[in-house]
Amino acid sequence: MLDNSAINIRDPFVVPVPAERRYYLFGTRGLDCWEGRPEGLDVYVGSDLLHWEGPLPAFRPAPDFWADRNFWAPEVHAYDGRYYMFASFKSESACRGTQILVADAVTGPFQPLTEKPITPADWECLDGTLYVDAHGQPWIVFCHEWVQVHDGEVCAMPLSKDLRNPTGKPILLFRASSAPWIIPFPSEHNYVTDGPFLYRAHDGELLMLWSSFAGSGYTQGVARSSGGDLQGPWVQDAEPLYSNDGGHGMLFHTLEDQLMLVLHQPNTRRAERPVFIPLREESGRLYQA
Repeated sequence: MLDNSAINIRDPFVVPVPAERRYYLFGTRGLDCWEGRPEGLDVYVGSDLLHWEGPLPAFRPAPDFWADRNFWAPEVHAYDGRYYMFASFKSESACRGTQILVADAVTGPFQPLTEKPITPADWECLDGTLYVDAHGQPWIVFCHEWVQVHDGEVCAMPLSKDLRNPTGKPILLFRASSAPWIIPFPSEHNYVTDGPFLYRAHDGELLMLWSSFAGSGYTQGVARSSGGDLQGPWVQDAEPLYSNDGGHGMLFHTLEDQLMLVLHQPNTRRAERPVFIPLREESGRLYQA
């Protein structure tokens, strides 16, 4: 058994399975996040958000898999009777992109749904997440990365019902510099967008968690759709949700129905750990409990 202090991952993502009274924890492997060819992507299994079995292999690439680096930010979503992993990959000859993988079990083994990423081939993209709107239309929400556009973007693109193809062009939701708390990083005139995650509040507001950098380091921000749907317009909360050098978080309800934020902290290479923060929701606003 491992506790959270022993798990070196970035970009944590939790899938609760109430019928099993278990949680499944995914994330970017800290040791091979930046250098070398990653072995794959893993999952940890636990029942209390404190102690975990694993890591267990969730995805291991075939020898001819197109990517050879940056296996980042795996998210697993139950959709249409199967489990779909959205994860980012890169190679020497191809832009970073989010690819969708599929499995019959939450633990995998996951296999690529298509041969290539779903995001535009000539865009540097990362951190795709699944959103299904009120009409049942699936979307991928993702970041068009600052390394290509300087002022990082959060975009959305409609997908076919089987998640295999785009059914429209990407639309811009907002740019990083729209957040009042943000600072340039890693150099002047560059602003980062990371880790979008959608959450429908009890009052019907559509919220988006996303991360960038503030004066205190890596930061978890919140945007809200003033139009109530994915197209926005999106307005940034004036104050971040978490600003203690941690971010790329997501929300889930525990087996006891407590709203929980999980993110990685600190944002220091090979020191990142999953951190769980209970939240309360009041009139569409999120607060640390």
